[in-house]
Amino acid sequence: MSTNSTRAPFPGHPGAARRVSDRLPVFPWDKLEPYKATALAHPGGLCDFSVGTPVDPVPEVIQKALAAHTDTPGYPTVWGPLELREAIAGWLHRRCGAEIGPRAVLPTVGSKELVASLPTQLGLGPGDQVAYPRLAYPTYEVGARLCGAEPVEYDSVDELDGSRVRLLWVNSPSNPTGRVLGADELRRAVEWAREHRVLLVSDECYFELGWEAEPVSVLHPDVCGGDHEGLLAVHSLSKRSNLAGYRASFVAGDPVVVAELLGLRKHGGMIVPAPVQAATIAALTDDAHVAEQRERYAARRSALRAALEAYGFRVEHSEASLYLWATQDRPCWETVAELAALGILVAPGDFYGPSGDRFVRVAFTATDERVAAAVERLAAAR
Repeated sequence: MSTNSTRAPFPGHPGAARRVSDRLPVFPWDKLEPYKATALAHPGGLCDFSVGTPVDPVPEVIQKALAAHTDTPGYPTVWGPLELREAIAGWLHRRCGAEIGPRAVLPTVGSKELVASLPTQLGLGPGDQVAYPRLAYPTYEVGARLCGAEPVEYDSVDELDGSRVRLLWVNSPSNPTGRVLGADELRRAVEWAREHRVLLVSDECYFELGWEAEPVSVLHPDVCGGDHEGLLAVHSLSKRSNLAGYRASFVAGDPVVVAELLGLRKHGGMIVPAPVQAATIAALTDDAHVAEQRERYAARRSALRAALEAYGFRVEHSEASLYLWATQDRPCWETVAELAALGILVAPGDFYGPSGDRFVRVAFTATDERVAAAVERLAAAR
């Protein structure tokens, strides 16, 4: 066997030219590992408020639907059965006020997959810009870099170059800040996008988790004028139904864009498994389990917020979503280290952009017992 070291490395190997991973930032959660190790060493165990992964049981109605469809040996379709698309359209009408039909919705394999791959699926590349909020979910930037487009942060859409932006992300309720955009703000973004023929995609994955403000969908007639042209909304069942492990989500809006995505995703085999499709129908047609989960989160949110504020934090925004956006007016990594010494793990704000470097994001997705333990530690350390 030849061991000629002068040969060019295979694509993807270290030293290969044009590795896609070279375009990407360091995976942020890897930076948190030393602090997690410190928190794990606490005698009372780890209180993990970092990633924001659900910890409560999958509702029984959803588990039963999944179990009833495990004997599905054939290939499911990318679009899913009509019953699934009608359930999605019905939920969008009932909860978001959107007048939409089953031809304008599409199930996806988790919302992160869609966010990361959407610019590529839309044919964007070098010379194009993908714009997203200055404080934002890191995957918006990743999606731009994967296709070679230029990622651009913004505070206001009026800062952007409408001749270069091809895809505009808005996110309400926001990850990480929990901020909710009102109908007027969303309407302004829609007007700007339409003026410049830019596709606007609204990440609404925390839509059913409003606490001090009621989220509004970009597909609501008060925002879009009853016309979904040039608009998409992304929704996830991970948080509202504890389905992060199922990878259940969907995108909806402009039927022309949805049809284009459907065609592309057929070629790529981007298919939600049939049992998960059935579980999604059950999840979207049952509101009772969402109300129960909201009650759990509301109690955890209240307990953690009171404890953090008593300890000396200031909480900003956080009127919705599963996070408290908190600051001690000091560098975020100092706060991460301080809390890790108490066995409490949180996310540093600079994961979401440089302007978050004096904040931490505190997820209230831990169990009641872990929340109570953190509250007790914060009180004892004051």
